[in-house]
Amino acid sequence: MSLIVTTFITRFDTSGSGIRLAVKDLIDMEGVPTTAGSRAVAEQALPALTDAACMAGARAAGARIVGRTNLHELALGVTGVNPWFGTPVNPLDPTRVPGGSSSGSAVAVATGEADVAYGSDTGGSVRIPAACCGTTGLKTTWGRIPLEGVWPLSPSFDTIGPMARDVRGLEVGMALLEPGFTAAAPESWRVARIRLEADPRIDAALDRALAATGWEVTDIDMPEWDSVSTTGGLLLVAEAWKTNQVLAETRADAIGDDVLARLHLGRDLSGQASLTGARSAQRLWCRRMDTVLARFDLLVMPTLTILPPVLEDADDLLVARCTLPVNLAGVPALALPVPTDGDLPASMQLVARRNAEETLVAAGLVVEAASSA
Repeated sequence: MSLIVTTFITRFDTSGSGIRLAVKDLIDMEGVPTTAGSRAVAEQALPALTDAACMAGARAAGARIVGRTNLHELALGVTGVNPWFGTPVNPLDPTRVPGGSSSGSAVAVATGEADVAYGSDTGGSVRIPAACCGTTGLKTTWGRIPLEGVWPLSPSFDTIGPMARDVRGLEVGMALLEPGFTAAAPESWRVARIRLEADPRIDAALDRALAATGWEVTDIDMPEWDSVSTTGGLLLVAEAWKTNQVLAETRADAIGDDVLARLHLGRDLSGQASLTGARSAQRLWCRRMDTVLARFDLLVMPTLTILPPVLEDADDLLVARCTLPVNLAGVPALALPVPTDGDLPASMQLVARRNAEETLVAAGLVVEAASSA
């Protein structure tokens, strides 16, 4: 199999009118093979018989699908580095990682090749590449967008969400996924700021952006955030092993070393009693988040605690996870860029209660407008 170094694994005819939509190559499209960014999958993939359920709104709206976007193999990684199809080039700085796993989707909207892109988010795979490429991404509430016809990774974490250059594009993307979707703001905003250990430039950028909105912001402490991230990671890789066990056992030579190592970690963890404790911790965390989100419309924190690393230091992203606790709780979150004092933007993560995507998009529009004023 020859390497194809591109944002798109498959390109389509871009003539005609309509919203230009790019689709992550783990979402089935009728008549086109789904590769999941993996040589092991691509070499035996057949054209899909039907579209994934989440494609129905885009088809009905006449969206113009411009291509199938590249990704971190099997969606099991956050750097976006892909040994089989190449690594999409970060448009902010080609020496830096594009982020993953929805790397191609972030690059497609950042470069203007698509108006909207669909990505998947299991532990941050919409928000992290958005943060790395200076774009926006919306991780939807778990279970809100149907997953039939989407290549699974960790079924109790997997979600589909839109990615776009700006927040208005996310509103358009959600309307494709859910016809009739529109942003809806509350009468007044109750906003909480969670401070995680982060690059001071990122913290300062978030504080300036929040101050520009005029919102009254309350600092709150959630010291369990880091331990919850570890819990989420344990459950995610254990589920990923169960999902991909046959592939890993029969086609290990056609799976990248980093992804295979994570699958083997999931294999080693999947039989341990610690998983029972992790599920119990997840239930406690869900209750904790529900309690906090009953008091506030938004929780605000970084999407990444670091600026996107150079490709040689890609693994630095593995210790910058602000996103996985959100997936563990099943609630929605929006990532959007805010300016720093340097050349690269920071990314703000807004988190809301379950099924409050309308509120998140409205909040993102406020932050975006205030930051650019």
